[in-house]
Amino acid sequence: MLPKCWWAVSAQERLSVVWDIPMSKKQAGFSLIELLIVVAIILIVAAIAIPNLMASRMAANEASAVQSIRTIQSSETAYAITYPTLGFSATLADLGDGGASPCVASSTQACLIDPILATGTKSGYVITWAGDGLTPSVSYTINGDPAARGSSGRRSFFTNYPGVIRYNDAAPATVSDPTI
Repeated sequence: MLPKCWWAVSAQERLSVVWDIPMSKKQAGFSLIELLIVVAIILIVAAIAIPNLMASRMAANEASAVQSIRTIQSSETAYAITYPTLGFSATLADLGDGGASPCVASSTQACLIDPILATGTKSGYVITWAGDGLTPSVSYTINGDPAARGSSGRRSFFTNYPGVIRYNDAAPATVSDPTI
């Protein structure tokens, strides 16, 4: 389908007619500016959300550490009642299952806490247990400190035989720190 005045049209128009190429082809998709704006918005939202996510994770780790300390306290009480001639356990591992399945309770593997907690590390916190060394044992102390202060947690926790949990924001907690 050629125009009537073939010599009067431009070469581009002639090519368009011969090859049936449209003169103005509409591009489909997004422009570079549109994509850059979307990426910038995503980065702004991420910059707002990531610090909140980190704070939430640290709060969850701290709550896990406090609950772990409470679990150890309850387990120590159960251990002392079950083995009155020994008093409290000699080590934190004595409260665990010793890796045995099924667990058969004894004074060296009481089956009272999970194996992860018995290792002394859980949810970004290092749990340190110290006994009095007496037989029967009449006291103990438990410290829960973040593995990386400011990253896995902010506060350290402490408790001893009476069961009051204390915290410190800057250093390992002691008996003189405020209670939770």
